[in-house]
Parts: sequence; C-alpha cells; structure tokens
Amino acid sequence: MYIDNYWVERYGDGQPVVLLHGFTGSSQTWQSLRPIFPNQQLIVIDLPGHGRSTATVESMDDCCKDLYRVFSEMGLELFDLVGYSMGGRTALSFACQYPEMVRTLTLESASPGLATKKEREARQQKDQELADYIASHSLEAFVNKWENTPLFASQKQLSFELRERIRAERLSQAKEGLVHSLLTMGTGMMPPLWNQLDQLRMPVLLIVGEWDQKFVEINKKMGKWIPNSRLKIMEQAGHAIHVEQSKIFGTIIKEFILEEGHSNDSRMDK
Repeated sequence: MYIDNYWVERYGDGQPVVLLHGFTGSSQTWQSLRPIFPNQQLIVIDLPGHGRSTATVESMDDCCKDLYRVFSEMGLELFDLVGYSMGGRTALSFACQYPEMVRTLTLESASPGLATKKEREARQQKDQELADYIASHSLEAFVNKWENTPLFASQKQLSFELRERIRAERLSQAKEGLVHSLLTMGTGMMPPLWNQLDQLRMPVLLIVGEWDQKFVEINKKMGKWIPNSRLKIMEQAGHAIHVEQSKIFGTIIKEFILEEGHSNDSRMDK
C-alpha cells in the first residue's frame, strides 16, 4: 500500500517490527525473515529512490520526518526498528530524532556517519562519481560494477539462485532514484551522529559480519559509546548478513527483540 508516496507492506499481527533496506534494495530484501517472525507484525518500507516508493527527499533528516508521518498514519506508537547499511544509518538517525517511538534498535552493518568534514567531503566526491556513472551508463552496467565491489565479495559464495534474486532486485531499481539517493542520503551527506550515541537509551544490537572488517571496527567504536548496546560479530558473513546467513540473522534479531524488548517495557512501566 502507498502512504504519502512510500510503498509499505505489512504482515501479521503483534508487536510491530519495522525493517529498512540498504542501497539498491527494497522491501523484498526482508521476505526471507517472514517465517522467523510468525508472532510479530513485520513492516517493510521502500526508502526514497528505491522500489515502488515515489517519495523524494533532500536529506536524511527529511526522510526521517517522512517516516515519522508514515508511522503515525499507520498508528504505530512504539516499535522495534531494524536497519541494514543505508537503512541502518536511516534507522539510527530516526532513533536519535524520535527515541520515544523506538522500543529496540538493531543496526546491521551500519555507521553513524563520518566524523570529520574532510572525510565527508571525500565521500561526497566518491558518491558524486558513482552517481555520474549510474546516470551515464545502463542500469545493468552499474549493477555489474556494484556487484563486484569488495563490499560484496563474500556474496559470490552464495547459491546461483540467491545471487540471481539479489541481482533482480538491484535491476528493478530506477537509475534516477539511485542517483538522488546517493546525493541526498549517502554517507557523505549524512550529518555525523557520533556525539549523539551516548544519548540513546533503548537497547541496541550492533551486528556485523566477520569478513566486513571496516564495519567491525566502526561498530566496536559505536559499542563503546552506546550505553545499552551489544555487539554481535557473525561468523562466515560479510556486509549483507541478512542475505548470507538469513536464518541465523533472523533468529538473533528475534531473540534480541523478545529479550530486550520485554526488559525495556518493564523499565518504561516503572
């Protein structure tokens, strides 16, 4: 269904769990988790520039404001929030802006942005170059390039069927949407959140793959700043853990939500 130009899918009943996908992904990213959450209400959303959403934003802050309106229109007051990569940065940004709505926060292969202006400017340049490449080449050419970045090297070990499903999802995107996403919600454009991490009070699960060393180090640093957090380093996984180790990933998240969610409910009731 469409809510304010955002494509939203809702499955099941019970405590709501909202899932936000990564760059070149969509709500389809999370379909494999549905059997693992039979007693929860799963809500998946196509972020700006992706899937079937037609919403456009000019910043991460705009996106969070949009999501707040979508959740409010859906009648969601308190939910468990899960985000992967770009969706993880979005989830973290949302939790910092609207902490009263986030019961637990799970961040998969995510970061709080780049700390220094120099780092952000360098990343903006890289994102601009990638955006220019997307605009001037076919979508298939970009997907070929994207699939062969070191970030996704571990996905070459996946089955042919699964790799083709991921590729089909990437090929379903619109070039204009991907370009706009890079230039408005890319890591270089995101306001850094490092100085806000110690203000988070909800339980936070940081989950990274052992082969994704860059994000392992980032999340170790994040864990030192977030008061009520735990770090899980998944064996035999790279950046996209929910794809490479789907069942284990889903089970870990479910157990975290059930355990920490109930504990958080008890604290809030006092």
